[in-house]
Amino acid sequence: MKTSRGGLRTAAVLAVAALGLAACSSTGGAEKSGDDASGGAVASTPKFKVALITHASAGDTFFDIIRKGADAAAAKDNITYQYSNNDNAAQQATLIQNAVDSKVDAIAVSMPNASALTTALANAKAAGIPVVAFNAGFNDWQSLGAIGYFGQDEAIAGKAAGARLGTDGAKKVLCVIQTQGQVQLEDRCKGVAAGLGGAGSVENIYVNGTDSSAVQTTLTAKLQQDSSIDHVITLGAPIALIATQSISEAGSSAKLATFDTNAELVQAIVDKKVEWAVDQQPYLQGYEAIDSLWLYLNNANTIGGGQATLTGPAFIDSSNIDAVSKYAKAGTR
Repeated sequence: MKTSRGGLRTAAVLAVAALGLAACSSTGGAEKSGDDASGGAVASTPKFKVALITHASAGDTFFDIIRKGADAAAAKDNITYQYSNNDNAAQQATLIQNAVDSKVDAIAVSMPNASALTTALANAKAAGIPVVAFNAGFNDWQSLGAIGYFGQDEAIAGKAAGARLGTDGAKKVLCVIQTQGQVQLEDRCKGVAAGLGGAGSVENIYVNGTDSSAVQTTLTAKLQQDSSIDHVITLGAPIALIATQSISEAGSSAKLATFDTNAELVQAIVDKKVEWAVDQQPYLQGYEAIDSLWLYLNNANTIGGGQATLTGPAFIDSSNIDAVSKYAKAGTR
């Protein structure tokens, strides 16, 4: 876990239980219940209701992996959780307020636009509802009153990616940002530039991540216009998969790396269409977000000792792809 921006200390995490119930609808609002308490919670353990709220856009497969982890923890802990999502910050704040108004026992939330969530999260605290943050909000979770954070320090992850690009010989890197205004995405590209240092340069390009054809058109045009780009790094698996097509369509020799994974991205590494991916272990984020709330609700336990519990970064590449592939097929990596 993180003690400062310059150092890490080992994060102790709970063992991941067997997969629970199947994932609920990506449109939000569906509930998951851990009625079988044999996986961890005893039959007499109170059944709590938790809201799991994310900034996922429709069809974002990365968050499907997070929800797999949440499903497993909920099944183990005798928890019912209601999932909702919106990539609009104001709408996400409304979802948090709705959870407060419905008197849930706890809230787990990603925080990409902290300022927009301040009032709703303050209302949760005033109502005595414990909140944990995960995936996004590394710089803000403490000030917003969360009792824990599960994710990665995007600056550290970005620097690690930039350093690796430097080792790979990158001279001109195109960093693709799929959503404007999300701090964690900006931090990744800033980190890439810092990690690459004087070995090369980084140019950011913004695309509309909810429009696949527009992403492909924009990237293809950029690669055709600038043949000096020798590496592309994307910030999400779906964008990386589109970028493979743009690189081919543009006749570019640029190599491709990415942050985050899904099953198709893992296969793209197997097929050598993608060099490597930075993995922040989304399954673990979803699992620990739910499980940490169960621990707090049952015994006022907290994880992290006042610091963030880091779930990444780690690299997935040709050296470990075979070990990862079987879990990706199960939807947990």
